[in-house]
Amino acid sequence: MRRFLKSLQVMLGMVLVIGPQHVLACATSEPSCLRELYSRPPAQWPAPQVDAGVAWQELGPLPERAPSPAYNPYTQQKADLGRRLFFDPRLSRSGQIACASCHEPDLGFADGRRVSFGHDRAAGRRNAPSLVASGLAKKLFWDGRADSLEMQALMPVVDPKEMAFSVAQLVARLRDTTDYPTQFAQVFPGQALGAEQVAAALATYQRGLLRVAQRTPFERFLRGQAKALSDQQLQGLHLFRTKARCMNCHFGPGMQDDRFHNAGLTFYGRLREDLGRYEVTGLAQDVGRMRTPSLRLVSHTGPWFHNGLASSLDQVLLFYNAGMPRPVPKEGQLQDPLFPVTSAQLKVLELDRTELKALKAFLEAL
Repeated sequence: MRRFLKSLQVMLGMVLVIGPQHVLACATSEPSCLRELYSRPPAQWPAPQVDAGVAWQELGPLPERAPSPAYNPYTQQKADLGRRLFFDPRLSRSGQIACASCHEPDLGFADGRRVSFGHDRAAGRRNAPSLVASGLAKKLFWDGRADSLEMQALMPVVDPKEMAFSVAQLVARLRDTTDYPTQFAQVFPGQALGAEQVAAALATYQRGLLRVAQRTPFERFLRGQAKALSDQQLQGLHLFRTKARCMNCHFGPGMQDDRFHNAGLTFYGRLREDLGRYEVTGLAQDVGRMRTPSLRLVSHTGPWFHNGLASSLDQVLLFYNAGMPRPVPKEGQLQDPLFPVTSAQLKVLELDRTELKALKAFLEAL
């Protein structure tokens, strides 16, 4: 019976919610029905459309801040010190580039550029991801080369195309200031001002950035404000969970899966080639795979994709609606073990214009 009802749901484009005593059927674009369905606790929402084997987690409200590891417990003083460091250009060789130069609060802690630039205006090759939900991620950077925020914190400092400094020079500069030594001594009593303390403070500040996304319409909706989403946004939420297949990769409070996927944008053998996760692991199956970004504040963090290829959410949705690019090997590449393969989870969606607009409206509520 349930298999028959599931087939009927797909065939008719209807929501079928099976309860102990009744079946509720309605068109997926019918506002009153969707509002009734999603007025329930998330655990009772219609099941998402995900592939077999995907260990998805239900969407949910964000915590006040991301959890801290035992070796770097949260304190407000430490977060305040981290905030000061985050906005201080003295962390760079030139004294002109701060962490906030590529992660601006008004831009969802991204930078609004296709790719970021750093020391001497050198252009990087990847788009600056938002840091808002970085504290919920198990791997950092597009290629996942850092296992924690503490590990990630100083990597941009020593990158020659970013802040082009050294850890030793940074620590010496901070020790030579009139006020940093005193503040570090208050936050880390009995410890010398060093790289470990700088990284710990920066990581602590970033774990508190979740608060930036706690005022969005979707967050208010998750916290019980039923009218926080419009009818169109509510339709977008349902599409996000079902026909658009978004919850194959974007789920849980952070709306990301802590995994890496090839979205077909490797540009293998061409000017914009980026081998992604392969550069970290050396595994052929990781060629072109990039970390799934959080969708929190996604409408504020463009351009999108790891290379900033999409300049609008409309373009992003058109890419995904078409199933993303699927490069075909040319002559001479047929036996190439590194030829990238687009993720099988990306499929042609066949969303119509009304559905695309509704999905975009939902993304704008995040």
